[in-house]
Amino acid sequence: MLAADIMPKQTSSFSGVPRVSVKRRVALIALLTVVAGSLTWPVPANWLIDQTNNALRTHFGHINKPFVLGLDLQGGTRLEYEADVSKIVSDKQAGALEGVRDVIERRVNAMGVAEPLVQTSRAGDSWRVSVELAGVKDINQAIKMIGETPILEFKEQNLQQQQNPTLSAEDEKKIEDSVKEAKSKAAEFLAKANKDPGQFEALVKAEATVQTEKDKGGDLGFIKDSAQYYDVYNAVRSAKVGDIKQVTTDGAEYVVKVEEVKDAGKEVKARHMLIQWAGAEQAPTSTTRTKEEALAKAQELKKQITAKNFVDFAKKNSEEPGAVVSGGDLGWFGKDAMVKPFEDAAFALAKGAVSEPVETQFGYHLIFKEDEKSVSDVRVRAITFKKVTEQELLPPSDPWKMTDLSGKQVVHAQMDFDPQSGSPLVSLEFNDEGAKLFADITKRNIGKPVAIFLDGEPISVPTVQTEILGGKAVITGQFSVAEAKLLAQRLQAGALPVPIKLVAQQSVGPMLGEASVNASLIAGLWGLLLVSLFMIALYRIPGFLSVIALGVYTLLSLAVFKLLPVTLSLAGIAGFILSIGLAVDANVLIFERLKEELRNGKPYSSAMEEAFRRAWLSIRDGNVTSLISCAVLYWFTSSVVKGFALTLAIGVLFSMFTAITVTRNLIRFVCTPAMVEKLGWLLLVPKKKEEANKQ
Repeated sequence: MLAADIMPKQTSSFSGVPRVSVKRRVALIALLTVVAGSLTWPVPANWLIDQTNNALRTHFGHINKPFVLGLDLQGGTRLEYEADVSKIVSDKQAGALEGVRDVIERRVNAMGVAEPLVQTSRAGDSWRVSVELAGVKDINQAIKMIGETPILEFKEQNLQQQQNPTLSAEDEKKIEDSVKEAKSKAAEFLAKANKDPGQFEALVKAEATVQTEKDKGGDLGFIKDSAQYYDVYNAVRSAKVGDIKQVTTDGAEYVVKVEEVKDAGKEVKARHMLIQWAGAEQAPTSTTRTKEEALAKAQELKKQITAKNFVDFAKKNSEEPGAVVSGGDLGWFGKDAMVKPFEDAAFALAKGAVSEPVETQFGYHLIFKEDEKSVSDVRVRAITFKKVTEQELLPPSDPWKMTDLSGKQVVHAQMDFDPQSGSPLVSLEFNDEGAKLFADITKRNIGKPVAIFLDGEPISVPTVQTEILGGKAVITGQFSVAEAKLLAQRLQAGALPVPIKLVAQQSVGPMLGEASVNASLIAGLWGLLLVSLFMIALYRIPGFLSVIALGVYTLLSLAVFKLLPVTLSLAGIAGFILSIGLAVDANVLIFERLKEELRNGKPYSSAMEEAFRRAWLSIRDGNVTSLISCAVLYWFTSSVVKGFALTLAIGVLFSMFTAITVTRNLIRFVCTPAMVEKLGWLLLVPKKKEEANKQ
């Protein structure tokens, strides 16, 4: 062995790096790999968590962070709108489109769509808004929900409608007769059904006036979760199979036969308190709290709250919209109604207990379990005998009536603070027409509420204190800073006169997405296998170590895809597969430089350090140019190409990390002087030098 290769026992085979430091670095890499692997494929980790919870009676939640699949993989709906910005000055058009996007996102979120993608783009003088709704199959529902133009309305009390309207004597007689008739028919049918229960279905088909009941023999299926048959379910939830009952509701008389009863598990009644951090799902953009600060606040609140004061604390501290009124009330809910970590914690809690902070994608939750009960579901057949109701005879009532003031007259809305109390409020400014209308409205409604509606939903109902002149107003209430800023954004967005027109629509089936995922997975596995075989065949043990680093790279990339989260599309998966090849490019440069240094007669340790040092400049420059390309693709192209650019950029960054850090430390750990002497050729040592070392 060459003298230069002889090192003290406390150091590795590479100059100046203590052996213990190398071991620590490899241990950290292993730990990072385990964490990334648990996020990427959480099944083993969740099994271990279950074993720990069972053994130690702890309540650690599962790792439940799925990949976010794009429209082309999951299937769904894509809508393309063109915005009319002809009435907006050029320097405010981008802001106007951002307001439209905010409104559309709120409408889409109301549909319960996970990770909707709403983007604005400009081509020449034309502005477009594209909406991708993964998992939404009903394209007409999506179009109806999104609508066309944000509508901001100011309404005052409809005093005439609030007076209880009275029925005429004729109407009252009509209602009374229909109630008697429905009861009589139901009683007659019940007698026939009890006489021969086996003919219940045939009787329904013969006598039903509701066409669906006639067609299906009255089969309503399982009705526990049916809002339409809520009263019927409550009447028969404890009945036995074969029981036949008459059920009276406000709108009808039912004769119901219980066909099947099944256990529907348990339901819990709970409240929760939400503490969000910047970047949490649905967190306001004004949130600046870090995740660690959110956890610390949740833990501090946990020390103070009890079952008795939970509602008060939730009203004051919870960042869930509407918590100031609801106190975090979630009512009764069963399995699969909440996200998995929240559901697991709620069902595991003892009645009357408050949980430790529970992490979900929305923030940290403190959960108070008020009650728990076992529930069953029933499948029934029924026949309906309708009654005439007051609602059918009276004109529809609306507690609010329109005014002429709307979003068209709002020129500015922003969040401010009360100079006396310091509490957040929202200030409004109207144009001349709006100022006059607002003055008239406030003058005639002193001491009364005036409601502000956005897209048909009331977002604020302030009480007028005095006539307001000058075209400026403030909306006060028990707002948090985040709520006040969001309200201002919504008012500003609703005030923007930017009509949008649907110009294209596309529906993607889930079967195409499933086939695409399978094909992409197979392509990725083949790519990984072929690259691994190439590296091992050409570079032997260092090549094998680079394959391990490639595995670390793959796990880290996939974990980041989940954590950000990155919406994976076909283009995004293509970018990731391409990055696998790029990930070993740095190792190829390093190993070729290593072979050159060894041929020049340098000791293995010096050759390896020199190979990494000299190859770094080429690696850096090559990857920087790739990142520049990714940045250009991301900022100046469509959403499909953006997914490709983002996954490729993440891959490039992690490829540099794994090549320079992971591969380097693995080689330092494995290629000790003894290994170099014993396995020289497998470590790329030229044969001549290997023989010289042995001599």
